[in-house]
Amino acid sequence: METPAKGFIPVMLMPFQNDGQIDYPALTRLTEMYIAAGAAGLFANCLSSEMFELSAEERLQSIRHVVNVAGGAVPVVATGTFAGPLSEQADFVKKVHEAGTEAVIAITGLLADETDSDAVFNDRIFQLLDQTPGIPLGFYECPVPYKRVLSAEQLGQFVGTGRVTYHKDTCLDIDQVRAKIAAAAGSKFGLYDAYMGHAVESLRAGAAGLSCIQGNFFPELIVWLCNNYDNPSLAKEVGEVQQFFIKNMGVMHDVYPTIAKYSLKQRGMEISTFTRRKVGDFSGAIRRGVETLCGDYSTLSRSLELAY
Repeated sequence: METPAKGFIPVMLMPFQNDGQIDYPALTRLTEMYIAAGAAGLFANCLSSEMFELSAEERLQSIRHVVNVAGGAVPVVATGTFAGPLSEQADFVKKVHEAGTEAVIAITGLLADETDSDAVFNDRIFQLLDQTPGIPLGFYECPVPYKRVLSAEQLGQFVGTGRVTYHKDTCLDIDQVRAKIAAAAGSKFGLYDAYMGHAVESLRAGAAGLSCIQGNFFPELIVWLCNNYDNPSLAKEVGEVQQFFIKNMGVMHDVYPTIAKYSLKQRGMEISTFTRRKVGDFSGAIRRGVETLCGDYSTLSRSLELAY
């Protein structure tokens, strides 16, 4: 199994038709867009994909579709643990792996209750590893149903088994990120940071890349940052890109993922803004905010000479 390359791993959106059914032609276009932008891999069936609003069969069918469209151009990882007894979660992990994924992602908040100790959580992880022999796993500190953040010590233990190759980090703390990277040093493993507020610091600390919702607005800009974060001749531009994300953090989180789909429509993508997940009212003010964001990005992309 190859760990996804250093760079941008998009948390994929799930496009729906206006009647609420999955729009597979649009999913094809999205997959091709991410790859054309330079993504190093794809994270399918994640929170941005509205995974909790999909049936088990829809999860598997959409994963297979992404794997088929990618055609081996980049590796695909996907979530494989959902609510239920650990044996049922392990069975679904096997199905997700059989769908063609390079690693199956475990949701940290679904493997133990919020009140359970780290010892209980750790035991569940080792049970899951035992029940899914040979399958590469990863972790996602998903905010739903609650966010369970791994410590550096925990992550080091799990990576030390040789089975854990991927981690999507959402701790929002650069010191914790550094500690996690250090704990897994020397292993075939990649930490992908979700938090764009310290993206440049994270990459410089040794993160394998970024896996953030902002990539569903401007994927080529995330790729540019991953490629140039440590280029001394572009230090000024790197600083401007980092500040662009910090400045626009709020607008890109409002009624997400509806707003990301609307942003893609602004760029010419044929995609409905329909979401199954209830994320709030897509008001006129929010709509105008994303239109302003797209205009600001157009100016930034021209200054960086990015294809837009």
